[in-house]
Amino acid sequence: MSKNGYSLTRFSKKNGYNWWWHSFVATHAETGKLKPFFIEYYVINPALWNGKIIWGQQKENKNTKKKPCYAMLKVGTWGEDKVQLHNFYDISDFYASSNDLNCKIGSNELTDSYLFGSVTVSEKEQDVLPEFMSGYGSLKWDLKVEKEVQFDMGYGTSWLFNLMGLFEMYWHVQGMKCKYKGEIVFNEEKYIVHPETSYGYQDKNWGKEYTNPWIWLNCNNFTSKLTDTKIDASLDVGGGCPKIFGIPLRRKILTAFYYKGEFIEFNFSKFWKRSHQQFSIHEDAQYLYWTVVSENRKFKIDVKFKCDKSKMLFITYESPNGPIKHTKLRNGGYAEGIVKLYKKEAKEFKLIDELEGSLGGCEYGEY
Repeated sequence: MSKNGYSLTRFSKKNGYNWWWHSFVATHAETGKLKPFFIEYYVINPALWNGKIIWGQQKENKNTKKKPCYAMLKVGTWGEDKVQLHNFYDISDFYASSNDLNCKIGSNELTDSYLFGSVTVSEKEQDVLPEFMSGYGSLKWDLKVEKEVQFDMGYGTSWLFNLMGLFEMYWHVQGMKCKYKGEIVFNEEKYIVHPETSYGYQDKNWGKEYTNPWIWLNCNNFTSKLTDTKIDASLDVGGGCPKIFGIPLRRKILTAFYYKGEFIEFNFSKFWKRSHQQFSIHEDAQYLYWTVVSENRKFKIDVKFKCDKSKMLFITYESPNGPIKHTKLRNGGYAEGIVKLYKKEAKEFKLIDELEGSLGGCEYGEY
């Protein structure tokens, strides 16, 4: 079984979700302006399929507490014209392989090397079908992808622990740092996706519930403040409050930092690496802030990022048992900030580089 393949078991197919998230930056074909987008292939409770789509937010299903059951394409963008768009499909129109990433939802396809498809939601559908949980607009994509850096959580996402249903939510990052190439059309406007400025990312989540709190931060667009040059670097932070067999642990995060060919990991489940992390998320009237200090035997990073809340979405997911529990899950594509990298020399941490990042992906929510 591939960790980036389909991971729902015969048990979790009745009470679980699996999605593949992609985010990247595109260039407007006429103005040259950079703009971030996201595309997600998603399925929930596929084994409950009885011939028709079930939306958990539909009034009659809310009253009878029916579990949702559908495949979905979730796409969108951030900024002044921020929007999330949802198209839903029958489970009979969904296919995914557990051996590798090979997913089809209707005529929309996804592998580890390419993705193409389209989503359209009319203004009328937005107004009269609130169970769609969608804005209106359209997005069409035809993209190739090269995944350069992987962040593997280790034994916690192994086939055995997945079969046992050990955790409520699993995370695997096949493309912590990606290069996307191709074209997209958003609301009839054409964008070109160039590999060197796509600053791309791809991960997968699956499980039977969403973590609470929900924390994520990624950036692949870095410039050194010490040398004023572009740096081959990538940051990824994710976590919340993991649960083992339903028992909550303390709040924890998993962090990885890639710098000029060296992969540095801070992972509480790999205890032999002696990682220690401190983190906080807070907000003021304008910004949401992520502050992380991570340390292991060789390296230390100090992360201070923020994102303008006016450019962020309240992204929406139904839980496998029906309700929307995360009603204030902020998701953004304009995160910016500083990463300081230190390396231990003579038992003391010495500053190696100070990087300035922008156009990063981010997320935070708690209920």
